[in-house]
Amino acid sequence: MSRLGRRSDLALGVIVGVVVFAGTVFHTRGLHVADIKAYAMIALGAAALAAQRRFPVPAVNVAAISTAFYYIGPFPDGPEMITFAIASFLAAARGQRLAAYTGSAAGLAVFGWAEFLVGPTDADRFAGVLAWVLVVLFAGEVSRYHRAYLGESKRRADEAERTREEEFRRRATEERLRIARELHDVLAHKISLINVQAGAALHRRQPDQAYAALGAIKDASKETLRELRATLGVLRQVDEAQPLSPAPSLDHLDELITRTNDAGLPVRFTVSGDRADLPAPVDLAAYRIVQEALTNAVRHAGPATATVLVRYNPDHVVVEVGDDGAGAETSDGNGIRGMRERAATLGGTLAAGPRPGGGFLVRASLPLRTVMSE
Repeated sequence: MSRLGRRSDLALGVIVGVVVFAGTVFHTRGLHVADIKAYAMIALGAAALAAQRRFPVPAVNVAAISTAFYYIGPFPDGPEMITFAIASFLAAARGQRLAAYTGSAAGLAVFGWAEFLVGPTDADRFAGVLAWVLVVLFAGEVSRYHRAYLGESKRRADEAERTREEEFRRRATEERLRIARELHDVLAHKISLINVQAGAALHRRQPDQAYAALGAIKDASKETLRELRATLGVLRQVDEAQPLSPAPSLDHLDELITRTNDAGLPVRFTVSGDRADLPAPVDLAAYRIVQEALTNAVRHAGPATATVLVRYNPDHVVVEVGDDGAGAETSDGNGIRGMRERAATLGGTLAAGPRPGGGFLVRASLPLRTVMSE
């Protein structure tokens, strides 16, 4: 028990003792030496009340029995019942039910013994005391249930607040990961193309070929800046106009493949199945997976050709990007990991690894119905 709890119990015992003592003196119209036993009973009940938190069962029993003996003894009338009422109420309200009910039973037993076995029988008086004790215990139980209800409500509110904070942090983390993937895809692809074209411009002796490479560099850098602005725009905390350019999607694969051809990697593009409008997250993820796979092919495949296949199915879309190069491309790099995370976020799968006949193959299957049903 804390020091503050001990001090509050001591203060309660002193206050109740003073109130009962003053009420008794006022009722008897003065302090009489003959009533010294009555005042001792008052002091005993107040001391028990002061020790109730540390010794609940003995304290309530002492308060109850001292009160019962006070009223059946040859003592002056006074508000001694206040001590027992407060002790029983606090015990019930604090959940010390054993103390509350044993103390009440002990007090009633002494009172009943005096009423029915020792003195003249007064059933009405005993019934009144019994009813009064039951009311006190009932009030204590109501207080205990009310405190438990408030505590449970506070616990649920705190738990709901923690859940909201955890959900906010989870969404913030997912958003940061999404932005990181977008930045990686944009920068890795475009900077790789710029690097390849810059190397070509340096080694080509014909001015027309060098100018064509520089033009490709300009277009690629312009596109990179546009996509960076669109990606980083979500981080700004001010109201701005929405970007005028459309979001990357499979409808723009022709432009992506043209830029890859210009970078020196010939690409053959095939579409299979009935072309349909895809949910925006699936469309973006499929485009980014093709983009990243072509970027890796430009970097690692060496002299090679690539193939891009998009297959539309009723419940999912499949994208495949393969090359026949002999580069040292691996399936455990950041780019492959990012593609796999994109697919997993949508409930899809992605496989990447060397092809049996040489080269490298990336295959992703992205479901449609799970996304559209959310």
